Amino acid sequence: MATIFHLALASDWAAARQTGSYAVSTRGRTLAEEGFIHASRGDQWQAVRAAFYADVTEPLLLLRIDTELLGVPVVEEAPAPGAVETFPHIYGALPTTAVTAVIPLDATTVGEQESPSVGAPAPAAAGAPGFTAVYFREMFANAALVLLVLAIGFAGILAGAAVGGEAGPGVGGLLGTALGLALATVLYRRRG
Repeated sequence: MATIFHLALASDWAAARQTGSYAVSTRGRTLAEEGFIHASRGDQWQAVRAAFYADVTEPLLLLRIDTELLGVPVVEEAPAPGAVETFPHIYGALPTTAVTAVIPLDATTVGEQESPSVGAPAPAAAGAPGFTAVYFREMFANAALVLLVLAIGFAGILAGAAVGGEAGPGVGGLLGTALGLALATVLYRRRG
């Protein structure tokens, strides 16, 4: 899974949740006007926030996007001719199901500080969840989904053994694991 980020006004994200699709390119510009949605890597979004969203007074959100769930191309491009640094651009509407986390950013503080050596946000200022909190919440949620798959797979083995036959436990385990994976996928996509 490749992860990229997009800064969004809370009102724009609320509208997208109603329709299931987000089509704001950047502050004040739509996907139709720009041709793509501006995004950032983990080591870039703070600078984008400082440059383009510093004066925003309405609630600001950081959308964490799983590029594998997009269904549209993501292209690394320079923002202007001659620029050295590239940014990910999403060429199409962003389905809300591709957003794996929505992190509120406190408008009254500078927000999270970027750790240049790691490329991931360090703990946040008061009021906004820090990278560590988000990271561990995600890790525990993912571990819970893995345990769910294993538990349903094991239940399938037990059910197959109860049915009998040499192939019963194997078939039951496969069916249980497939059911567990399907359930885990649905739960994972509904988060955020």
